[in-house]
Amino acid sequence: MISRYIPENLRHAPVPGVKGFAVLTGIEASLRGLLISIWPLVLYRAMAEDAAAVSLIYLAAGIAALVWGLLVPAVSRVIPRRWVYTGGVGFYLIGGTCAIIGGPFLTPLALVVSNLATVTVFICTNAYVMDYIARHELGRGETLKMLFSAASWFLGPMLGVFLWNIWAPLPFLMAMGFAIALLSTFWYMRLGNGKLITRARGPAPNPLAYLGRFFRQPRLIAGWLFAVLRSTGWWIYVVYLPIFCIESGLGDKVASIAFSLSNLMLFLSPFMLRWMQRRGLRRAIRTTFAACAACFLLAVFGQVWPPLAVAALFAASLFLVMLDTFGGLPFLMAVRPAERTEMSAVYSSFRDVSGIVSPAAAWLVLLVAPITGVFAAGAAGLATMVLVAGRLHPRLGETRQTTSEAA
Repeated sequence: MISRYIPENLRHAPVPGVKGFAVLTGIEASLRGLLISIWPLVLYRAMAEDAAAVSLIYLAAGIAALVWGLLVPAVSRVIPRRWVYTGGVGFYLIGGTCAIIGGPFLTPLALVVSNLATVTVFICTNAYVMDYIARHELGRGETLKMLFSAASWFLGPMLGVFLWNIWAPLPFLMAMGFAIALLSTFWYMRLGNGKLITRARGPAPNPLAYLGRFFRQPRLIAGWLFAVLRSTGWWIYVVYLPIFCIESGLGDKVASIAFSLSNLMLFLSPFMLRWMQRRGLRRAIRTTFAACAACFLLAVFGQVWPPLAVAALFAASLFLVMLDTFGGLPFLMAVRPAERTEMSAVYSSFRDVSGIVSPAAAWLVLLVAPITGVFAAGAAGLATMVLVAGRLHPRLGETRQTTSEAA
């Protein structure tokens, strides 16, 4: 038959590995890293330099992304996952267009649509990872994703602000180019709709029924809380440090430089993973959250000397990167194969919940205190995770001496 003469890699798509997913993550990091330092500045200018108004916009964007994230599994039951992913990347293009047009209405809308893009791509990517990557490879996969993203997160924030000062639409146009590259790479990898896992018998469950299963599994709840609080730490660092720098007279470039240098620490993620493995996952998570909370508390004294806040939050970013490296493992290791898409949606909600909690808490704090009060609130939230991490099993994350691994 003629199929004999067709190359094997054309007849059968190769099984995606950790490197392929790291490439996807790296391209998306180029897109998001370019804009992450610009959004607070663009919104601050569009809202007539009102920090409380910026908080409310982020709050609305977080609520929209959370609702949409919970609906993505239901959408995936009707629309194949590859098209859901494609639509998510399309949101990036729509958001970039709105940001280029600008104005007090379209600029906030651009942030909302971009948040929808991020949560859609995140849910689909996580579902693909749990389909194709074995449990014992998850730690290596997370580390490799960090390495492939490091250069983008290092250069992007500084480059984005630099290009924005030259011509405001330029970073958004470049980000749209990365979105097209992301979509092209996704289709080249031929991930399809992921692996189909069927249940034995019975009707399809209610799309929201998995929330009940989530709340019945303490390890999933703990892993999700770790993600929420570490994301809250990044929110404060990325959104409120730039505003603090402007209001304290440090300028609009200091925070972007600090954030870029923070992301340079992503290159250290393999050493961070080894550090965790020598101490155990529970101990590592507790130690890292405690150190991060202490740095946020120190940043409160930036009210007296502003450079201290920048230095303290920069130090805190080291521990946030460590949590990015291994803080998600408790959740990923606890997910059952038949619930990959649903639990991926639950896990992805950490970004949206933190996007609701952070600006809402900041808005309340700003009614009675300066921005350094937001740093204090962040320290309190991070400190609570030390107690939550104490409930993890002491041997969680150790390699099992078994002949087979659960998918």
